[in-house]
Amino acid sequence: MSDLVIRDDKNGVAILTINRPDKLNALNVAAFQALESHIDDLEKQTETVGCVVLRGNGKCFSAGHDLKDIEAGEKLPRPNFQAHVIERLANLPQPVITAVHSHCYTGALELALAGDIILAAENAKFADTHAKWALTPVWGMSQRLPRRIGKVKAAEMMFTAKTYSGREAEEIGLCNICYPDEGFEAAVETFCAEMLTNSWFSLRANKKLLRDTDGMSIEAGLAHEIYQSQGVGPDMAERIGGFGKK
Repeated sequence: MSDLVIRDDKNGVAILTINRPDKLNALNVAAFQALESHIDDLEKQTETVGCVVLRGNGKCFSAGHDLKDIEAGEKLPRPNFQAHVIERLANLPQPVITAVHSHCYTGALELALAGDIILAAENAKFADTHAKWALTPVWGMSQRLPRRIGKVKAAEMMFTAKTYSGREAEEIGLCNICYPDEGFEAAVETFCAEMLTNSWFSLRANKKLLRDTDGMSIEAGLAHEIYQSQGVGPDMAERIGGFGKK
């Protein structure tokens, strides 16, 4: 089961790769169990892991929920299992980057939306096809998608099941940046490396601040920022002391 999501650490980045390329990385229960096992570890590794990248092996990010698993009457280890794993991924203390190439449909899009930042290749294909299969979302689509692209555009995606390219996803704010297909992995690596030159303490603290104030009124959010933020990091003095010396 552990090889269904492979972890590779490089320069402070934990890369999680969905590894069912022969099934277009369709998401079955076992894949979610493997992902949860990695999340268990990452939650405790804030000193050695600055950010997490989620990607897919082979031709695409993921074709979505494994419909054959559904047909076979998938057995969940506990109720709403996949939704809870996605929530735990979203709530990791480190920034989570989702790197999407080619297919990212429905359940895969719900998984991708757990990322704080979505990076896409030009060949990316995003769609919510719940309506095509007479389904309604239970992994977070109705909540995370409108928070990312707005209610009106989310309604369009959910009602039409239309597919959006990487460039179109960038235009509507679904992905942060769309890169050319060639060199996509290197572009993701560079993005992470540049981000990790900043204080890892601040990356975690800023993520927590954004998460904790989501849904608050601006008055409540401003008060939370003043009184409940994480303050200054242990590396502040070193960083300020080194300013202008390079």
